[in-house]
Amino acid sequence: MRFALSEDQTMLQDSLNRALGDLSPLERVRRFADEGEAAAPDIWAGLAELGLPGLTIAEEHGGLGLGMLEAALAAEALGRVVAPTPFLGSAVLAPLALKLGGSSAQQARWLPQLAAGKATAGVAISEPVAGARDGAGVTASAGRLNGKALFALDAAGVDLLVVADRAGGLHLAHSAEAAEPMPGIDATRRLTELNFADTPAEALASNQALDRLRDAAWIVLAADTLGAAEAMLAKAVAYAKERRQFGRTIGSFQAVKHLCAEMAAELEPARALVWYAAYAFDHAPDEAPLMAAHAKAHLSEIGRFIARTATEVHGGIGMTDLLGLHYWFKRIGQNRQLLGGPEKVREIAARLQGLAA
Repeated sequence: MRFALSEDQTMLQDSLNRALGDLSPLERVRRFADEGEAAAPDIWAGLAELGLPGLTIAEEHGGLGLGMLEAALAAEALGRVVAPTPFLGSAVLAPLALKLGGSSAQQARWLPQLAAGKATAGVAISEPVAGARDGAGVTASAGRLNGKALFALDAAGVDLLVVADRAGGLHLAHSAEAAEPMPGIDATRRLTELNFADTPAEALASNQALDRLRDAAWIVLAADTLGAAEAMLAKAVAYAKERRQFGRTIGSFQAVKHLCAEMAAELEPARALVWYAAYAFDHAPDEAPLMAAHAKAHLSEIGRFIARTATEVHGGIGMTDLLGLHYWFKRIGQNRQLLGGPEKVREIAARLQGLAA
């Protein structure tokens, strides 16, 4: 059996890569990071014209009705240009939460708006997935939320929040009592601290919905890292072909050749791992949790290796703001820790296999 992308999936990938080259060039990413924008509505509006916000939303609600593999391909393209978009929250996790646990009325209200890009959604599931810190955690009682959620994704200035409580239940809230930006190494993706004080919320049916959101998030973050690592490798190879030292291009030196070859050798099988994890999410649900964990943990390690090695190939200029390589470096670093670093994810994978208590 040959596992490869279909013609439609290849066309999706190609069209996104072309569009993002215009919508999210490095100059636009730099402006977003330097000016501290909460969102980049121009980029999201351009992607909405391609139907990206509705990628995983059913056609009956105005979406494209595609699956997690297509979402992973989109995340890969977004990571390749470090695009500052609410893709993970608005196009993947919030629609999935509504699909798994939302009532017909909740789905009818929110899914068409999300699919059209007219509404955006943030997701706060870090505490029950990766463990609470600094006293964080949200409790739910009688349709009210109380407590603090850290590292909320895509949650700045959104229309809808999907919040997980300490027991793993999911809730929809329109706003938080307070939403404060959290410092992070990646200036292209905003993290938010949400504080709730008797905040009204609508409960979603649970039925293991949080585990599915966790798996989807791990896959998308792994795909985003894959795209960022691909970009860093391509930039390192291009630089090695043009930079001259001692009268020769540095790419002709054996040491530099080995660095680039090692990056390519590590990256190529990682792509198959991410794609299969995304495929399994929809078509092999029994395998999906473990494959998602493997993808997240492995790409966290491979991404860090490529980020470091590609920067070394560039030498001193790789550390400068002028080149901008640090945007990809920091995206990979933040993806590594979001919703659990590789050590935490492997611990969860061990529990899934009955190898740890």
